[in-house]
Amino acid sequence: MDNKGQITIDYLISITIFLFAIAFVFNYTAGIFTPFQSNSDEVTLVADRTSLVLVEKILSEGDENVPNMVNSTKVDTFLTELDTNYENTITDLGMKGSYITYDLNVTLENETGTINMAGKKMPSGVNIGQTKRVVLLRYTDTGARETAIISFRVW
Repeated sequence: MDNKGQITIDYLISITIFLFAIAFVFNYTAGIFTPFQSNSDEVTLVADRTSLVLVEKILSEGDENVPNMVNSTKVDTFLTELDTNYENTITDLGMKGSYITYDLNVTLENETGTINMAGKKMPSGVNIGQTKRVVLLRYTDTGARETAIISFRVW
């Protein structure tokens, strides 16, 4: 009687094929749950970049100790410029290129409601990337400060 415990080549081939089949099923089922065509990650990244540039550079009060403090005059000027000179503002923010152009809607809110809104109206049925930034809004005429939320929506 032979007691060496050797595995035949047929058994090794069948186990290998079975493991490849299991790996294929896992890879295939993971792809089923992702949408066929989506750029929501792309527009969210553009919204993040736009919020970073606006809050920390363009609208900033300039106080390094309070990084998210924005100047109310700069915010009002930007929102007015976004409404009156939309195309140039989008171009200045780097959202308009020769291949693709993104649209922007900016909303400034406090705990009581919406303070101001500018940009294009949001369409329905498209991927919209949104970033909200909690900021400290400093009024230049009185020096008062208020916590506000600026929402940046890009599509």
